[in-house]
Amino acid sequence: MILIEKIINDFASRFTPDGKLIYVGDTDEKFVHFDEAALADLGVNIDSHGKMPDVIIHFTKNNWLVLIEAVTSHGPINPKRKKELEFLFRSAKIPLVMITTFLSRKAMVAYLAEIAWETDVWVAEDSTHLIHFNGEYLLQAYQIEKKQTS
Repeated sequence: MILIEKIINDFASRFTPDGKLIYVGDTDEKFVHFDEAALADLGVNIDSHGKMPDVIIHFTKNNWLVLIEAVTSHGPINPKRKKELEFLFRSAKIPLVMITTFLSRKAMVAYLAEIAWETDVWVAEDSTHLIHFNGEYLLQAYQIEKKQTS
């Protein structure tokens, strides 16, 4: 649960400011927080048997649905998991952004070869940075700054 707290308190405020927290789950209690109506407004109705990500945030500024996996006992968003999430959220009216999170770089190393392309990685011990695996949607704040200085 420590990583989930860091996602909500550190990741969300930096990379999805003013985003709407839609879902938080964990292995013991699947639906800790679930704003089912907000997800339905985005075109998504979830079967309670679906393999939900650990955290879902609607990043309202960019109108993206951010799906976050916290790697503590289960693995990262690998190609198989990415397809599962794409299928589970196939009715979403907005783009999906997928993030795998780790507490440390050391924890990430064991899974590095498995991480799917077109996803991002966030490491809590280096909370100001994202690792981008070449995707269409990029959450990094420097994009905005770069455009403003051009």
